[in-house]
Formats: sequence, structure tokens, C-alpha cells
Amino acid sequence: MRICRRILLPFFLLIALAACSDSPENRFQGYVEGEYVYVSPAIGGTLERLMVQRGQSIARDALLFTLDRKFELAAVEEARHSLQQAQDNLANLEKGQRPSEIASIQAQLRQAKASANLAKIEFERRLKLIEEQTISQEELDRTRSDYEQKAQLVRQIGAELTTARLGARSDEIRAATAQVLQAEAKLKQAQWNLDQKQRTAPAAGFVFDTYYRPGEWVAASKPVVSLLPPENVEIRFYVPQNVVSRLKTDQEVSVTMDGRETPVPAHIYYISPSAEYTPPVIYSSESRAKLVFMLKARPAPAEASGLHPGQPVDVTAPELAP
Repeated sequence: MRICRRILLPFFLLIALAACSDSPENRFQGYVEGEYVYVSPAIGGTLERLMVQRGQSIARDALLFTLDRKFELAAVEEARHSLQQAQDNLANLEKGQRPSEIASIQAQLRQAKASANLAKIEFERRLKLIEEQTISQEELDRTRSDYEQKAQLVRQIGAELTTARLGARSDEIRAATAQVLQAEAKLKQAQWNLDQKQRTAPAAGFVFDTYYRPGEWVAASKPVVSLLPPENVEIRFYVPQNVVSRLKTDQEVSVTMDGRETPVPAHIYYISPSAEYTPPVIYSSESRAKLVFMLKARPAPAEASGLHPGQPVDVTAPELAP
């Protein structure tokens, strides 16, 4: 429909330009057009709720529609639990063993020291007996071995106590930290997927059209709502080739239309670099008058609410007045 309008409107404008030779040289014909904002989900799904309707004016960030989000909600919940588990594991590695476990190792250390002290006394006693030749060398060696084993056990349990107080090794902590970062990234991804199933208005404006009804399947990237913000309303008009060079961007023009007595001010922001919608002609001095160029002007957002796409208008450029 918009393509037909873009083709037919300029065609009729060309006819009108040719017919209205008695109109002022600084008045041109045109029409209102809009650059629409198409709001679509990045992920497909069943349309669950449609909160707006055609013709409604909405504010920025107003909720437009919601797709079915059961799967995405479950994915977010799973990602949250995974993150909590990874964070608990990292905290456990960083703080070392529990106080009760450390107390148990300390008790083992005290027991080992007592046994080592007893073995030392027994070994020293055997040294005196060997000098008196009342025991054999084999018995002395057995006592020495027992003492050395218990002394070694004291050193081993002491090292275990030091390790328990320090916590996990640095490489284990780095691995646990990486798991936390990975879990955080998965949660962000799951939350992003969830947010895509519920879209809000990127700008305040007019709901131009809706394309789906609740219960219908919406494919990814397919627009559900089209918006027309006031700042996207524009005036398109056409001027002959002998006039276009006298117009400049940011130049003010006056827009009039049927049913409105007060003109609407607008500013030119685009001038086509080439001829628009022209039939094939030979560029002679007689045929050059058929060439027209499209210009675009933008009214103030406060004035744009009273303009409707497709509405015919007259554009007057005061600086071109004879």
C-alpha cells in the first residue's frame, strides 16, 4: 500500500504541476509521510498479550506486547541456581576448612606429639641399656625406627593443619573463579532471551498498525507493532529543476492543508541529488521543465500530531517570493 502511494502521489503531482501554471512560483505540492519504527522480537514465540491498539498514543517505555516466556523464565531460574552454586564453591575454597575440621586435625596433632614424646623417652632409655649391654642392637634399632616414624607423623599432621588454615590452592581458586564468571555470563544470556519476549516502546508516538493477534505465532524479527513518533513525521514535496538550486537545507517553509487555517512551519532537511519520478525525456530546453526533485521538510514535533501520512499539502518557500 505504501509503495503504491509513493508511486501514484508523485505521478499526480506531476500532472498537477503541469496544470497549475498560474500558481505562485514559490508554492509546491506535496504530501505528509512518516518514517515508521517497527518493533519486533529477536526470538520467536506465541503472542500472549497485545497491550496497544491502532490509533493509540503511547509514552516512551510503554509495554507493547509479550510473547510466551515459560521456557525463558525456567532458563533464568536455572542460571541463577548455577551461579549461586559456583559462588558458594568459590567462597568455600577461599576460606579453608571448617573450624570443626581444623579442631579435629589439632587433636590428631596433639596425640601424635604425645606418642612421639613417649617414643623418644623409650629410645633414650634403650640407648643407656645398649651401653650396659642388657639389650640387643636389634631391639635398639626397632625403638629408633618407632621414634622416627612418630616424629615424622607429627610433622605430617602439622603440615595438614597449616594447609587447612590456608584454604585451597591458588589454581583451584582460579578455576572456581572462572566457573563463577561463566555462570554470570549464562545468567546474562538467559535474562536477555527473557527480555526479548517482552518489548516496550523505544519512543513516544502513535501506534500506526498492529500485525498479529494473541495466540498467533510470531517469527523472530517479524514486526508486531509499528510506531510513528512525532519527530519522524515529514513533508515531501517536489520542485522544478530550475528552482531546486535556490533551496537549501535548514531553510524554513510554510505548510498549508485543507481544513486548517494556520500554516505549519517546517524546515528542509533533505534535497534529492537527482531527479525523482520522471518519464524518459530528451534533455532539450523544452523538456527540462518536466524534471522535478523531491525535498523533505520536518515540522516541529508539537505540530506533527495534527498531520497524517498521505495527506496532501501545499508547501510555500517565502524566500522564493518574487
